[in-house]
Amino acid sequence: MMDNKTFLIAGIVVALLIGVVAVFMASGDPDGLESTALVLQGEKTLTGSAPPHAEIKEDMTGKFAYSAPMPDYSLGESMGSAGGLVAIVVGTILAFFVVLGIAYGIKLAGKPVK
Repeated sequence: MMDNKTFLIAGIVVALLIGVVAVFMASGDPDGLESTALVLQGEKTLTGSAPPHAEIKEDMTGKFAYSAPMPDYSLGESMGSAGGLVAIVVGTILAFFVVLGIAYGIKLAGKPVK
């Protein structure tokens, strides 16, 4: 039987491996929400590729907007692929600590008050 510490370390290693390998297997053509936005703006058809200059443009007056800390899984053009790998590692570890904090909070909430 594996102890908790070994199990957590193995889980983080597996998550990092999947995250790093998945980047190289991802499609260069936008899909999902980004692709839908391009179709709605008329910059992409359902049967064709998005033009290389296509960007999502929307009048944001009175609407919620944010800027991602690591857009498109990168740290900017200057770092290239290394920046993407750093972004994935940081994001995976950050997600781990968020989930760990939530689990710890749930555990504390279930303990009786002395």
